[in-house]
Amino acid sequence: MDMFLKIVLLIFSVGLIVVVLLQKGKSAGLSGAISGGAEHLFGKTKARGMDLVLQRVTVGLAAGFFIMSILAAVFID
Repeated sequence: MDMFLKIVLLIFSVGLIVVVLLQKGKSAGLSGAISGGAEHLFGKTKARGMDLVLQRVTVGLAAGFFIMSILAAVFID
């Protein structure tokens, strides 16, 4: 049980790191804030589907990582 929890926690942590690094940044300083406001106003059409998938996968992996961390803290001596 001890080794299983550690392996699953490792899988969640590596997966979370990879998915976060795959995501595109929301802004790049002042120029990103200005263009980000324009994209919000006029709409952003390209690559919206992939951003949504990565966002949902990130939320799922973060929740799994959080739960596995608590379980590992409780069950591992």
